[in-house]
Amino acid sequence: MRLDRSYERMLAVAVAALHEREPERLWPLLAGALAEVCGGEAVIHKRDDWSERTGTIGTVPAGAAERLAGLSEAGLGLLRAGYPFAGHYAGGTDRAPVSAYRAVGRAWRDSPTARLLGEALGVDHVLGVPLPGSAEPITGCLVYRVGTDFTDGQLALAGRAQPLLAAVDRQRQLLEEWRRTLGPAALPDERAADRALTPRETSVLLLLTDALTADAIGRRLGISVRTVHKHVENIYRKLGTRDRVGTVLRAQRLGLVPTPGRTGSHPR
Repeated sequence: MRLDRSYERMLAVAVAALHEREPERLWPLLAGALAEVCGGEAVIHKRDDWSERTGTIGTVPAGAAERLAGLSEAGLGLLRAGYPFAGHYAGGTDRAPVSAYRAVGRAWRDSPTARLLGEALGVDHVLGVPLPGSAEPITGCLVYRVGTDFTDGQLALAGRAQPLLAAVDRQRQLLEEWRRTLGPAALPDERAADRALTPRETSVLLLLTDALTADAIGRRLGISVRTVHKHVENIYRKLGTRDRVGTVLRAQRLGLVPTPGRTGSHPR
């Protein structure tokens, strides 16, 4: 029962995140909920591709960022190297969550990464939660805690949360590309709000503009075809249109989506 309640909490946060208009807030929302349901104290999430020299390290809570800010470049590189998860997931398709201790055993406690985390964050266990289906470099979250290793139940919860993380990350990518394509002067968020379009409906509208079928939109967003059709019906009603072509043309006139020939490309 406790697992079900924890998953319901994660699901509620994911649903709330899909109504968030600011894409930069999506990962912090999910990361905080993931830490809560998995018994973690801090989370690092990948906001872009990492190498040992580059990559933005997103953290929850904010205090964790302050502690990591004092690390040397070598220390940050050690974190980005992703030991032992980079090696654990490399070359295969298994993306099941795993703790560092379960991945490499006692070698984890004696590793430079474990010592660094102990000094910087005061934690000694870490759980890798990659996005399902992600290819190298692997993207996702690292959940940290002090004390005992993560339990079987907590790993199961992390596994159930993976599709939610993936769905919201796809939403983030679409909204960020939408903003980049239209440009800040276009005020796309305000225009969508004026038409009462939710962020999720905006994502579906963007994919309609790319001429994707309902099946393809569902696969892209991780939702059912029935849900796609429901979103499309809402979009038609809010824009006062009756079909896909008319909807795309009206959305272009309203400045909700890029027009043909505009600099940039549609989110794909």
